Amino acid sequence: MARSVRDANLETRTARQRLLPRGKPYYRTLEPGLHLGYRRPQKGAGKWVARHYIGERDYEVETLAVADDYSDPDGVAVLSFRQAQDLARSRMVQRAHSAAGKTGPLTVRDAVNAYVDFLDANRKTGVDARKRAGAHILPTLGDIEVEALTTKQLEKWLADMAKAAPRIRTKAGDEQRYGKMAVDDETKRKRRSSANRTLTILKGALNRAWRGGGISSDLAWRRVEPFENVDAARVRYLTIAEAKRLINAAEPGFRALVQAGLETGARYGELCALEVRDFNPDSGTVAIRTSKSGKPRHIVLTDDGASFFARHVAGRPGTERMFVKSHGEPWAASHQLRPMADACINGRITPPIGFHGLRHTWASLAVMAGVPLMVVSRNLGHADTRMVEKHYGHLAPSYVADAIRAGAPRFGGAGDNVEPMRAV
Repeated sequence: MARSVRDANLETRTARQRLLPRGKPYYRTLEPGLHLGYRRPQKGAGKWVARHYIGERDYEVETLAVADDYSDPDGVAVLSFRQAQDLARSRMVQRAHSAAGKTGPLTVRDAVNAYVDFLDANRKTGVDARKRAGAHILPTLGDIEVEALTTKQLEKWLADMAKAAPRIRTKAGDEQRYGKMAVDDETKRKRRSSANRTLTILKGALNRAWRGGGISSDLAWRRVEPFENVDAARVRYLTIAEAKRLINAAEPGFRALVQAGLETGARYGELCALEVRDFNPDSGTVAIRTSKSGKPRHIVLTDDGASFFARHVAGRPGTERMFVKSHGEPWAASHQLRPMADACINGRITPPIGFHGLRHTWASLAVMAGVPLMVVSRNLGHADTRMVEKHYGHLAPSYVADAIRAGAPRFGGAGDNVEPMRAV
């Protein structure tokens, strides 16, 4: 249940009697787009009203019930301030359900499915969110009404998920298989980190439903804290020598894609979606039109990177896929796994690295070379430097030291007249 708001002018009948009679209600904000009002008449008991925002700077006002100015509240015809708040929130939820064509209570499954549909249409994370929801959210929480969720219930769900054995690849139609649950600290960290990512999806779904007016309060999940200090895994990146060996060891149809990953720091999916026209030789940039965040960006290339792309697209039609396999087929999800593993073996990359490690390699080497974190963030497609600081900030101690020595305030090196006493 949502937490009741306080208002010294409306909480008690004594306070309300001190208000001047008027046609316009005295309003108190309950939620974004929802206000509870008290209309003070010239004679008799006042009335509670709810004001709903309907867009275009317009509102709809409905009368809820009589206020408990002279009679004890009965929860139906006569309401206290708190009871009026609960009814106003309930009406807001009912209106949202009606607008969405839904008549029953909103369940976690409803909220999650709507959120995943939104991600499919506007982001690149819909596939992962749908898999996580199907595996970890819907089986346990899917049929629970959102209004009935409790913080304790969600905290137990999060803890149980972190302690569960890892799921392993299972043939479609077969019963889900699970691996052995190790008890070492690194395994615990990974499981908790994975649980946090699933919690983020659940909160995203519930928050979206709450902001849309389909839920009266977000308190139940807002109180649930993710596991702390579980995302500090060491980032695996290649040295320049290892990167060159990997490029040379990659099969011919895969080699250009590997080098593009190292030259740009772009995600595998972003590179697969590139067309020849996305490279701009005049500015030395590559346009990423479709990204994980849904926002386009331009990746700035080094001179070597621009030369590589210029050679790779020379004489080709602008609408052609920039990177294709040896037989002309486009690269797609998971197609990089086998050739990447083979390239690591042939290039003697130990331990082996995944394609996403090429993104880490670009960012790590750029930071160690003194490229400002904000510049690295923009090339990678992050809105700010938080992710870069989290994963790569420790690689830039020399850059931080140089920046402080170059730009921090100086107060002069002049000495004073005080001389240290000499030992006798």
